[in-house]
Amino acid sequence: MRYSKYFIHTLYEVPREAETPSHINLLRGCYIHPVAAGLYSLLPLGHRVAEKIKTIIRQELDAIDGMEVTMPVLNPAELWKKTRRYFDIGQELFRIKDRKDRELVLAMTHEEVITDIARAFLRSYRDLPVMLYQIQTKIRDEARPRAGLLRVREFFMKDAYSFHPSFEDLDEYYPRIFNAYLRIFARAGLKTVPIEADSGIMGGTGSHEFMLESPHGEDRFVVCSRCGYSANTEKAVGLKPMKEESLEDPAPLERAPTPGVKTIADLMAFFGIPEDRLLKTVAYTADDELVLACIRGDFAVSETKLANHLKAIRLEMASEDALAARGLCGGFLSPVGLEKTRVVLDTSVHEGALYVAGGNEADVHLRNVRPGRDFLAPERVDIAEVRHGDACAACESGVLEIKRGIELGHTFKLGIKYTSPESMDVSFLDGAGAQQRVIMGCYGIGVERLMAAAVEQWHDDSGMIFPATIAPFQVILTSLGQKEAVLGMAEGIYQELMGRCEVLFDDRDESPGVKLKDADLLGIPIRVVVSQKLTKNDQLEIKVRQTGEVIVCQRGELGGLLPKLLDDLMPSLEGLPYMAE
Repeated sequence: MRYSKYFIHTLYEVPREAETPSHINLLRGCYIHPVAAGLYSLLPLGHRVAEKIKTIIRQELDAIDGMEVTMPVLNPAELWKKTRRYFDIGQELFRIKDRKDRELVLAMTHEEVITDIARAFLRSYRDLPVMLYQIQTKIRDEARPRAGLLRVREFFMKDAYSFHPSFEDLDEYYPRIFNAYLRIFARAGLKTVPIEADSGIMGGTGSHEFMLESPHGEDRFVVCSRCGYSANTEKAVGLKPMKEESLEDPAPLERAPTPGVKTIADLMAFFGIPEDRLLKTVAYTADDELVLACIRGDFAVSETKLANHLKAIRLEMASEDALAARGLCGGFLSPVGLEKTRVVLDTSVHEGALYVAGGNEADVHLRNVRPGRDFLAPERVDIAEVRHGDACAACESGVLEIKRGIELGHTFKLGIKYTSPESMDVSFLDGAGAQQRVIMGCYGIGVERLMAAAVEQWHDDSGMIFPATIAPFQVILTSLGQKEAVLGMAEGIYQELMGRCEVLFDDRDESPGVKLKDADLLGIPIRVVVSQKLTKNDQLEIKVRQTGEVIVCQRGELGGLLPKLLDDLMPSLEGLPYMAE
């Protein structure tokens, strides 16, 4: 492809609206164009990258018996109402009506439609297991689109769905999709960390996220410094240090006036106690039920863990009106004396310890509050966020480190969430002629997100450095100057390379500075330069964008050298943390 004929219009100035490396460089390199907040057109270069990512995904899923389908983005609301996601998902779901006033949704995932297909065709044990996947447009009314392609409102996603005759069969298949994901990301040049994750609105019995560590990531995850345990902070569990307590002759409960003392720091100073001697109580509304979450003062409540324990679809901080209706006072809450309010106690709270807690009235706290004596909380579970530096619960000797990352993909063991009688009601006849419930798994990857993640991982001050497997072109051939010898050699090399690799020939009549700057900005893995000085000795220059290595070689050596350089840039699939099959 000749640069002069291709749609490339690079930017030398950093766009004002762009902050992350991927957003900046994809705009400057003419890979994407903003249409509106969270909406982007993929320009020819960006389209080529996306198609290469899709090809890698298809190859790996086909290798584990996946079959591609295409499902509509426009879905009848009736399907989503059967699973109740029509009501449970908030404003992220686009709900619309057609000219006949029929309710429709713009699909953000396709569980309902694929399960409807399964219900129509999977009737016998002979039809199972099966895995179907698509690469299709998804629509999400994102409240805060940002960071270019990392958080958008419309995007391509690969979503795959597997159907099984039993949970055991799903468990046997799951490592195959898990390992396929590792290969997909590795082939795209991405260093990923698979972590245990929360299933969220997808539901199910287990899930993993695949994270790319990045300072610009919106997700947080923990990794053990010793045993390799890793999990999303919404799911992670750490050890909670406990001080030895004397259970004999505990001091009695005391009421203490505390006018103007509200914050944790104020309470520590007023009572002369450390943070872990405070009992923090946070009020939530969980699907219209008032719930108090009680936790030790040196921890924070994980709303995800709490929602999962409560099996709540919606969890939000309780309003002042909701508290007032129960005679409670925000800022001075505690479970003491509350008999008709649901209380969830974190495992950090020790029954043998004495705490300072709210007095359930303004400007009053309670001293020497002892769980089990002064209040009862039958629901004692882990609802705490892990902290950087907590001991690992898996090995008990490692230290948990909190990192930031970009989620590249997510796998779920859905179980019967969508096939149960209360949902889509999908069953099959087993070998004995008995009706059995179909078991599901689902697996997603965002295509444009992988493109952006590659730039987040591979860039420098000059621009992007695309991995060779997903770069729009493998080689950019640049001629410097308009001398006949230069143009003749460059044209000959271009004709030779077209049959060997994907090459972009910068044949423009531009200055050497402009051409070299554009070559770096585009992020093409290998640059071949033909110049007046080099042609005198029948030589040319090769630059490997990723390493910065510059090689001057004879014209006749290019054919043997280039394949080796490209081969060296191919990502390795060795040493990946494969799951045992």
